[in-house]
Amino acid sequence: MLNISPTSSGNRFRRRRIEQLGRMIDDVVRMKGTCRIIDLGGTAEFWQTWQYQLDLAHTSVECINVADQSENQGGHLPGVKTTIGDACSLPMFEDNAFDIVFSNSVIEHVGSWARKRAFAAEVRRLAPSYAIQTPSFSFPIEPHARLPFIHWLPNPMRYRTHLMMRTGFYPKAANLDEAMGALEDASLLDRRQMQHLFPDASICTETFLGFAKSFTAIRHTVAGAQAGDTPGVASKVSA
Repeated sequence: MLNISPTSSGNRFRRRRIEQLGRMIDDVVRMKGTCRIIDLGGTAEFWQTWQYQLDLAHTSVECINVADQSENQGGHLPGVKTTIGDACSLPMFEDNAFDIVFSNSVIEHVGSWARKRAFAAEVRRLAPSYAIQTPSFSFPIEPHARLPFIHWLPNPMRYRTHLMMRTGFYPKAANLDEAMGALEDASLLDRRQMQHLFPDASICTETFLGFAKSFTAIRHTVAGAQAGDTPGVASKVSA
């Protein structure tokens, strides 16, 4: 069965992304001794789930989220910090303030195309390396509503679906405002859009049953490394 839980370590697709992130962290630690990560839209719970698969002993993580997570500041992970902020505008951080920008299933939630462009610009500014994942528009099951084809329908049919029943993460909408809120919560991207937003990245494609399930934009440049010091990035991951 396909496990699409956002935090479960049993999610095989996410496990492969974590393995890729782990290799990036290892490269940075090998070159610099420590690694500083900014997780755009991240939570401390995510890092608690994957703490045994990553070298967090030499890594600090700053999770930026619009929601207040002060009650969950990383538990027994002293290197994980949560901060309220807008991932599309982070002027408090200087260029290349971090070693790696990481983001998992967030860019589709930031709003308009202009805000997606702002998000991507911040990603590219904040660190020499990044790994930005998002679900694929071409996959037939919408991962938030957990229904087939709903994201391919015209908006009038989509909001009526939210009014009729619970749809995945979204409870049954009580009125049109709630239905439109659910409809606009996530706007999925295709490969061309991801490559446009991240022109200096390799776009890795995860596939399931022949469909593109998600894309990850990866740029991996370790400050101070010589050519050939860091591994190449695979262009496709299949399951």
